Amino acid sequence: MQAKKHQANAGAGLTLLQKIPLFAGLPDAQLEQIARMAVSRKVARHTTIVFVGDRTDALFVIVSGSAKVLNRDAEGNEVILTLLGSGECFGEMGLIDGSPRSADVVANENCELLVIAKADFTNVLAGNVDLCLNIMKSLVLRLREANRKIESLALMDVYGRVAKLLLDFSVEENGLRVIRRKVTKQDMAKMVGASREMVSRVMKDLEGSGYIRVEQGRIVLTED
Repeated sequence: MQAKKHQANAGAGLTLLQKIPLFAGLPDAQLEQIARMAVSRKVARHTTIVFVGDRTDALFVIVSGSAKVLNRDAEGNEVILTLLGSGECFGEMGLIDGSPRSADVVANENCELLVIAKADFTNVLAGNVDLCLNIMKSLVLRLREANRKIESLALMDVYGRVAKLLLDFSVEENGLRVIRRKVTKQDMAKMVGASREMVSRVMKDLEGSGYIRVEQGRIVLTED
């Protein structure tokens, strides 16, 4: 009975892994191997999943929900480095260089995660070129994102940084640029280095000028 349950869980894990970019191109046999290693974990909104300075002992894959990666100063002020959504992962950098966690990761909403232990993931990584290339692509994307953020903080005013953040968050949907992910004005403020009040004023101005509109729980970017 337990064997059947294990096979069912492995099958469900395989279906999930097939949808995750990090594992794109891997044959089903290797995905099944990873699925058997992965442990499903559910965390509630606002739960800190990992803490900065923790030993890096696992890779986390977000199956559903979202999480924010952040750092805090001595006074407890937060800077949000990025938001992660379904299909994205965190912890891969520490698995490669052995360094402790470089930031806190906090559930932005209720999340379902797949957790793969460091030893298991390293064994799979050692024998798979496609997975190594996917890890490299993931790290390059993170680096490019960091460079764009540094550039926007240095060269743009708050208005420009908010507008760029909205554009980065948007996805194409039926010919429109739409933002569906849940992000509060407070979180936006922590990402662009401004106050919540300033972000609220910018959002109100963008909406009043017709650059964005809010409808059915989403933000739509207009073409004007």
